[in-house]
Amino acid sequence: MNTQLPKQFVKFAGVGGVAFVIDFAVMVFLHEVVGLSEVLSATVSFIVSVVFNYFASMHYVFSHKDDMSRKREFAIFVVLSAIGLGLTDALMWLGTDPLNLDYRLVKVGATAIVTVYNFITRKIFLDGGAQN
Repeated sequence: MNTQLPKQFVKFAGVGGVAFVIDFAVMVFLHEVVGLSEVLSATVSFIVSVVFNYFASMHYVFSHKDDMSRKREFAIFVVLSAIGLGLTDALMWLGTDPLNLDYRLVKVGATAIVTVYNFITRKIFLDGGAQN
């Protein structure tokens, strides 16, 4: 078993925690102050947090693959994040429309699910394997 994996996940969770605060704050601001819908607010805030998350994740959590250009690395990060966004939006819609749950509560649950997806896919596709 890779003994560095739990340590790496803790770093990932820390970066993700900051990204979540950014995501959540922007979402609430866009919905409550600007008046955007819950799903559109969640979409925009997710995109804002992805930019932060890319730089922080690739600096503090994952090591760069020597055989991968930074452009390709970012492109893969964006594709994986877009899939995560699709999952987030689907869960936000499901929780707020048919189930009529509070959008903030739904966002927390969606974030927990998408966090697991994000770690696994970024570990597989982006991590160079060097210990951080």
